[in-house]
Amino acid sequence: MALTAGARRRWHPVLRFAILVAMLGAFGLLLLVAPPDLRAIPDAVDRLGPFAPVAAVGVGAALLIVLVPRTLITVAWGALFGPLGGAGYTLAAAFLAALLGFGIGRWLGRDFVLERVRGRLARLDGWFTRQSVFGVITVRLLPIGGFGLVSYGYGTTGARLAPYLVGSVIASTPSAFGYAAIGSAVVSPGSINWFAVAPASFGLFATAVIIWRWRRSGGPSRRRSDPPAPR
Repeated sequence: MALTAGARRRWHPVLRFAILVAMLGAFGLLLLVAPPDLRAIPDAVDRLGPFAPVAAVGVGAALLIVLVPRTLITVAWGALFGPLGGAGYTLAAAFLAALLGFGIGRWLGRDFVLERVRGRLARLDGWFTRQSVFGVITVRLLPIGGFGLVSYGYGTTGARLAPYLVGSVIASTPSAFGYAAIGSAVVSPGSINWFAVAPASFGLFATAVIIWRWRRSGGPSRRRSDPPAPR
């Protein structure tokens, strides 16, 4: 029996959200049964020559999109391109992956979330909608999920694109330099640049301060001045 236009409109968000959930589940399963083998990357970098940086950004973004941990990618890129090059290419890949993940999450999941959030979830969605760059940095630094998963999740909220992208890159910067320096030191133990590691120390301090402020404020909880959520 053919679905009416109204029924199709109701089911389309459900179908898209189901595709999003299935896709994330498939990525997670693939990561468990067939983790990426980074041993072949050095030979590929040598073959690509001057195009290796472009490939590093593209491959890094693709790996982040399929939920490969950013730490693993950053260490590998640091070993291949040095602390500064590895950090720079990883940050470019993080920006691209953040944009793609957000776009996919917005297209597949936003309508479903918007139609069904109520009560506290509606207030949480409102908090993401009003979120500043600092709010995005806070979420990115909290241990609540991998880089790719958080990117998809942000797309399903009402978050604005510009603060989200800026906050994502800023939050990724300290650890990018730190882990890239570690990766570089693995292949060249005597060449570690402590100036490259310094941002990671700042990142640890900033993370501690942000988590403390988050816990003190109660996170995106409802304030008494907030209007009641629509029913």
